[in-house]
Amino acid sequence: MSDSGRRPISRAPVYITIGFFVVALTLVFVGAQLSTQRPAVAPTLGQPGTLASPRPVTVIMRDFLFEPVPLQLVPGETIRLTVFDAGLEAHELVLGDAATQAAWAAADAAATPPAPFATPPPASVPPGTPGLRILLRSGEQATVDWTVPSAGPLLLQCLLPGHLERGMAAPVVLHQAGPSGTPGQ
Repeated sequence: MSDSGRRPISRAPVYITIGFFVVALTLVFVGAQLSTQRPAVAPTLGQPGTLASPRPVTVIMRDFLFEPVPLQLVPGETIRLTVFDAGLEAHELVLGDAATQAAWAAADAAATPPAPFATPPPASVPPGTPGLRILLRSGEQATVDWTVPSAGPLLLQCLLPGHLERGMAAPVVLHQAGPSGTPGQ
């Protein structure tokens, strides 16, 4: 039997498979890069919230960033804050002044388990500490009504060990209420 009767094996399926793999891998890397970028345009601030009608505000916690950036609030307004943990890890939202941030940072550091796989004790701050803290596991959400303090500045941070160091903080911009509404009534 001679080899002249055989057809050569086509390598086209191999080249097509490799090409699709390269395109798919490129799209995954581009998508991963885009998911870590913060949005360029922040939402606009509407009517300030009141006790009777809190302004809805949504914050999404991703792995080591908050959205929206910046968080826009009006001193004295009441907001209905909905927080989602869309990251793969547990995150917290601590909203308050520098003293509030320091209190929760110390509480989180004290509650850090001493050994891997140890159950952490709950973090707590002294009674009367101002501000807001919401701790969520991946996929959880929470909604709370909160009155923004009349004095600023405010900080938005995740103070779980290592999170702030990886950039999990967002600026808070405080706007004065316009002529159409007075917050906090």
